[in-house]
Amino acid sequence: MYAEWRTGLPGVLAWRRDVGPAGSTARILPDGCLDLMWRDGDLLVAGPDTTAQLAVSAPGTRWVALRFAAGIGPAVLGVPAAELRDLRVPLTDLWPAAACHVPDDDPLRGLHRLVTARWRRPDPLVTGIAARLRSGTPVAAVAAQTGLSARQLLRRSQESFGYGPKLLGRIMRLQRALGRAQAGVPFATVAAEEGYADQAHLSRDVKELAGVPLTTLLS
Repeated sequence: MYAEWRTGLPGVLAWRRDVGPAGSTARILPDGCLDLMWRDGDLLVAGPDTTAQLAVSAPGTRWVALRFAAGIGPAVLGVPAAELRDLRVPLTDLWPAAACHVPDDDPLRGLHRLVTARWRRPDPLVTGIAARLRSGTPVAAVAAQTGLSARQLLRRSQESFGYGPKLLGRIMRLQRALGRAQAGVPFATVAAEEGYADQAHLSRDVKELAGVPLTTLLS
């Protein structure tokens, strides 16, 4: 069972997952987000992924987490996103052990308390970059609209998202394309309207980022 819902913090979703008696393997697609996760008493931080990750869970595992939208997590966790890229690390690697306690009887409340204590207002420049890339704005136009040079945009993106704006744009385009394909839009139409050269380009990009063909993801 998996469920997610909004929290009272901007750009932060809560989610939980209860694994059945057979265990599970989930394919986690890259999305530019960071997650602060409780797993059966352990606290972990999932950094931004560059490609899909396979999450293997033992039977009966309980997950409860907060997911930070692109650019929001690093200020709260106190570490540049690039240092967490493609990693899953214990929270104690980032914070003092004394600050990493979450009660097992109500882990979501505990996670919310930890985050609230270190909350930082999202940087409008960073969230603006993410919003423009999410909408499909070309990287050069993002730099021009935000008043950043190409070098400055690259540095801010690596610090805030874990990778450069070109890769983040590709990842967000993948998310848009997958959503439209799930809604039944023909692949050729998705490719044309989301800026891919053709359907073959869409297929290659999906395979590179997700690790499997688009048809496999949809199934």
